Amino acid sequence: MNTPQAPIRHLVIVLGDQLSEDASALVDFDPTQDVVWMAEAMQESTHVPSSKQRIAVFLSAMRHFAQTLRDKHWRVDYTELDQPGHTGTLPGELARAIDCWQPAQLVMTAPGDWRILQSLQATAKAHQRVLTLRDDTHFFTTVRDFAAHAKGRKQLRMEYWYRELRQRFGILMEGQQPVGGQWNFDADNRESFGKKGPQNLTAPQRFAPDPVTQQVMALVEQAFVEQPGELTDFGWPVTRAQALLALQDFIAIRLPLFGQYEDAMWAGEPWLYHSQLSVCLNLKLLSAQEVVQAAQEAWQQGHAPLAAVEGFVRQILGWREFVRGIYWTQMPGYIGLNALDAQEDLPGFFWTGDTDMACLRDALQQTLRHGYAHHIQRLMVLGLYGLLRGVHPRHMHEWFLSVYVDAVEWVELPNTLGMSQFGDGGLLASKPYVASGKYIQRMSNHCQGCQFDPGQSTGPKACPYTTLYWDFLRRHQSLLEKNPRMGMQLRNLNRLTPEQLTQIKLAAQKHRTG
Repeated sequence: MNTPQAPIRHLVIVLGDQLSEDASALVDFDPTQDVVWMAEAMQESTHVPSSKQRIAVFLSAMRHFAQTLRDKHWRVDYTELDQPGHTGTLPGELARAIDCWQPAQLVMTAPGDWRILQSLQATAKAHQRVLTLRDDTHFFTTVRDFAAHAKGRKQLRMEYWYRELRQRFGILMEGQQPVGGQWNFDADNRESFGKKGPQNLTAPQRFAPDPVTQQVMALVEQAFVEQPGELTDFGWPVTRAQALLALQDFIAIRLPLFGQYEDAMWAGEPWLYHSQLSVCLNLKLLSAQEVVQAAQEAWQQGHAPLAAVEGFVRQILGWREFVRGIYWTQMPGYIGLNALDAQEDLPGFFWTGDTDMACLRDALQQTLRHGYAHHIQRLMVLGLYGLLRGVHPRHMHEWFLSVYVDAVEWVELPNTLGMSQFGDGGLLASKPYVASGKYIQRMSNHCQGCQFDPGQSTGPKACPYTTLYWDFLRRHQSLLEKNPRMGMQLRNLNRLTPEQLTQIKLAAQKHRTG
């Protein structure tokens, strides 16, 4: 901790997911009377058992950003994880900084985690300091915008929010109409790779650890021996310059085929045509505006087809802004929702990848190795399994928050509890995203060589996904009958005989206890 010359004007709090020189908290920074405060904290890596990849991404990016500010000759009060006298928590370190600097006021960009906001506000209050929150300008919208959109609506649907934002910001628009004559090209973006698999894949831009990152990796290996995952293949962007290169690489190489294959999977291929930019966006190394603009320009220049660009833009302008609005308008109660009364524990193999299910094993091992899985793996392999098995949504949320490098609670919680596990009963998604093993067979090559047959629901070769799918529909039939989007699946359920349903129930119970 630095030695203050005199009480300061602003102690500017910068969190690990606010690493931008354009952050609103820094807009009026005066090096002569303000200090930037940043702190690593053990609690932030252990309140859920964060993976080594996730910890290393945050700590390396934070240290690089702090040095960027120092290079501008700004005063930066930065506490490293293993610094002597560390309290182990962000509130504890903030309290020490307030006592040290005696700031007239605390300033910060609004955080992405309810728990963090509450703890820092409580610390400020205990020290009789005003904590000024400023809007996070790395999003297109504010939470107030979303609250205004949501007011009076019986149902919240991303599509309507997305259309409103397309018009408001003029993204992929011709006047007040969408380019191409339709808002959504999702129907064009559901192809599989076919029997030959992905062809001529170009490896994405990865970044060799520099000395700062190497130091962080050594610290992580020493201080978090028991945490999940591994660091052997660490190559994430941890600086603004690297993030820009990663964006350029995606736009040039993978965006043209992103839409066509965004729902496809292939064993042993973690990256495919996905951007891997979520970590850059969520740490604010990139802004949503510049990423969307780069994609729109690629379409305008004829470099990428409209369906691919629209699908990518929808994830950022639509879905990302939507889940943020859901999180901040529904917390703190949202985290406790469990509409399906799911009570199963998370299976232990989620921390090891040791399972005979080929699709699940591939996604888990990839996750533990890289801290990454693309959105269909998360939704329709990992999340689907938890939903069908009946894992408590809080357990699924904590696992997703633990393992992924891009996991910040504002985006991870609604995606997991709401979209993936239907724990909010339909506030976020219009229906449970359930499917049998046949879906995974159609969208990947995982079933080839797997010991389980996605066409069988009972017997020694029955695919657990298929068994649990029918059992899920059986267990929740009365609730699902109220949802018009579940009609076809329930009609198929009703074709099964009582004897078949009994055998499925017994097979599902055996799988859960086996």
